[in-house]
Amino acid sequence: LKAPTTDHPALYRDLLRTNRVHWIAEEPPAELIRDKMMECHFRFRHQMELVPCVLTLNQDGSVWVTLVKPARAITPGQFAVFYKGDECLGSGKILRMGPSVYTMQQGRNREESPKKEEIDKIEPAT
Repeated sequence: LKAPTTDHPALYRDLLRTNRVHWIAEEPPAELIRDKMMECHFRFRHQMELVPCVLTLNQDGSVWVTLVKPARAITPGQFAVFYKGDECLGSGKILRMGPSVYTMQQGRNREESPKKEEIDKIEPAT
């Protein structure tokens, strides 16, 4: 997909998955094991500002990273580096990404009103 502008919504994503994370101090952090999720910060380019995120630990040691606000131009193969304050927690290679902001917007535009069958599935008639 060739985006028409550098700020096109197709370039922004707020969900990605890494491979098994290499943790520096704790393998993995106790909070992440206890709660299965943890708030921290992340970056995927050396000089970029830190982005608040929530990590969700998968059984294979990989994590889903949910960003508080979508970040631009995340690419598989880059490394996601995680921080708590100014301490580097560890890093993992980005393997997959969730849908772009553009895709999400397209989906919302198509789903103006849910179909009756879908509503019935959500709320079974009593």
